Amino acid sequence: MKNKYSLGVLLALATALISGFSNFIMKYSVSVVKNPIVFTTLKNALVAGVFIGIFLLLRKWREIRNLKLHQWSKLMLIGLIGGSVPFILYFTALSQTSAVTASFIHKTLFIWVALMAIPFLKEKLSWLQGAALGLLLTGSIFLGGFSGFQLNTAELMILIATILWAIENLIAKHMLQEISSTIIGGFRMILGSLVLSIVVWQQGNLSLISGLNSSQWLWTIIPALLLSCYILCWYSSLKHLPVTIAASLLVPAALVTNVLSAIFISHTFPARELLGAALIIISLGALIYPIWLKWKSLKLKPANDHNENA
Repeated sequence: MKNKYSLGVLLALATALISGFSNFIMKYSVSVVKNPIVFTTLKNALVAGVFIGIFLLLRKWREIRNLKLHQWSKLMLIGLIGGSVPFILYFTALSQTSAVTASFIHKTLFIWVALMAIPFLKEKLSWLQGAALGLLLTGSIFLGGFSGFQLNTAELMILIATILWAIENLIAKHMLQEISSTIIGGFRMILGSLVLSIVVWQQGNLSLISGLNSSQWLWTIIPALLLSCYILCWYSSLKHLPVTIAASLLVPAALVTNVLSAIFISHTFPARELLGAALIIISLGALIYPIWLKWKSLKLKPANDHNENA
């Protein structure tokens, strides 16, 4: 499909927009539900239920029945290293370190994706896109107010979680050549929520789920719906874009969250954050521009071919 590049960019930016809103809402949701692991487990389980409904609606069972053994093994790996273990590491560590540090480490996801995608998936970046990645990282530092590492166990746990998510993205990108994005995203959440449920059960916290009140359920359902949209858009964008570019286009999520916080909470947007926002916007333009040129050349190609045949 000749417009796959522009479609991939739009889907990735839509994912970032959804993520930005979700991050803003989850700051409150986690505090309402109290236990972060229980909150994440319940939220992911609700998303898994949404995908089961999508499988039924789109009649995906035939595709699922035709999955081969090696495809099942990769789906289970995605569920483990994408949908469960990183969430446990991240939310456990989040209670032991600052939110700013945790957010910055997670924002380096695109760097780890690039470091692995170039040798393993043979992805290529132009010098302009390579410089844009560095500018994107700089913008993230200014936007988030990051001031330095403490080099403790919590930061290491968040780093491991981020690297696991990066590996998951590479596996998913490879699998998208033969499996639909809906199947991959759905099984990531279904298998991941099963693992998380086992962890909650072993911790003896299943009773916390049955004891949730209506307000706690509401503030779990809203992030679950946002996460469902996130998964659908993200894996679809990953199908159409190099994983390095797709992961980089997720960074504006932090900008969306900061803008919402400035509007509804702090009522201010510091100069440092404005500089970070400007750097992120410039870097995104540098990342998207070569993709736009490639899309434009493909769009014009049929007309050229027609003229040559005439």
